Amino acid sequence: MSGPFSTATHELRAGMVGMGMIFDETYRPFFEQAHATGLYDPTYGLCRVNLAAVASRTGSRAEAYKKAAGDRIAPFVSYREPDSIGQLLASGVDFVCVATPDDRHFAAAKAALEAGKHVLIEKPSVLSLDELDELDRIARAKNVLAKVVYHKLLDPDHKKLRTLVADGELQHVNTGYCTLLEPKSISGSQFAEWIVGRNPGTYVAVHYIKLIDFTFGGRLKSISCSGQRGIVGPADGPTWDSTQLRMIYEYGDGREAAFDIHTSWVTPDNFPGYVDQEVQFRFDNGVWNAHSRKRGIECTVEGRTPFTRKVNINNHYNGVFLEPWNDRSQRGYGIEVLERFVREVATVEFGGPADKRSARLAAARQLAYNDIAADRQTVAAVQAMEAILAKHVAGTPNCVVEIDHKLGGLVLFAPGSATPEVLYTGRVNS
Repeated sequence: MSGPFSTATHELRAGMVGMGMIFDETYRPFFEQAHATGLYDPTYGLCRVNLAAVASRTGSRAEAYKKAAGDRIAPFVSYREPDSIGQLLASGVDFVCVATPDDRHFAAAKAALEAGKHVLIEKPSVLSLDELDELDRIARAKNVLAKVVYHKLLDPDHKKLRTLVADGELQHVNTGYCTLLEPKSISGSQFAEWIVGRNPGTYVAVHYIKLIDFTFGGRLKSISCSGQRGIVGPADGPTWDSTQLRMIYEYGDGREAAFDIHTSWVTPDNFPGYVDQEVQFRFDNGVWNAHSRKRGIECTVEGRTPFTRKVNINNHYNGVFLEPWNDRSQRGYGIEVLERFVREVATVEFGGPADKRSARLAAARQLAYNDIAADRQTVAAVQAMEAILAKHVAGTPNCVVEIDHKLGGLVLFAPGSATPEVLYTGRVNS
């Protein structure tokens, strides 16, 4: 290190678990850009980031991508079942990204952490607090990072909302309403292999659960949830078309706020936008309204829109652009959030003397927007929602889960039953 700017060169080898749509939309462009230019910071110099190994069930998508990408990506090894993750971890990667269906996150992340690898997990991190506790314990024992992707926290609109709240310009949230509607192609095609027994609330409501939890703080008090079935699965089965989640939070002054989050993945495919996202938050002294399609643009192309290209385009999340200087780029907050994680890993490993690594690791763990230890209330809401929906399928709708009840951290109360069910014995919040 010479002066305040490092001239060192380092390398981080990445492992990727899961090669589906999420990889193609965000991880692929990030790894291609990082391969081309690396990451630079004055504290650690130039860090080359190479996709070294991938793990998937069949390997077919990985091989197709390798062939199509050519020299846009570093040569990587593709491992497939059986034991694809074990082989990936044995190959010498430095960090692992997990982008599998959400009910497979825990096993992959646990294996990577136990192998001493930094881990980044797509939302939701896991589906229960017991799993969250286990991953956090292993990460601390192995002195590595365990982080979660919540890309909507990097949306410029959401960052501005948090800024106004943090600065006291918007004072004391009273209520909130969020909706995210996705087309049938999501549930019927892209994710058809894993949606059986699943619900769109866990898949996308979690974005807004985290947004509310991170932006406004407070203590989660209770969860209730209902929904509809019959389109992507039987009307009496465990697969949900749409869900309506309600969360009650309590704040330091004893006042409460109610937040409703409505999600669906059966919106018609000819809907003009990829998704329909809308939020409203009411405060003591103001109202915040945001709508994904109204903030954007409309583009109609004969013979293409609204199927192969949507009328409403979200150029903030992820877009391919021809720059004014004629380079082509792909960027947006969905890619930015991945780069940020890798920068955190590079800072921990290369951002100063080796004997100060523990201090750098502790600083990275204080980042509540993505550290797994800060995900407790979000995972509590997800676990409660799934338990409530399971009870509904079994013939007992309208259950409520209370958080940090005297009987336990998550306690489910069913109508007509005098005996509550403890879902999690520990405390959600200390």
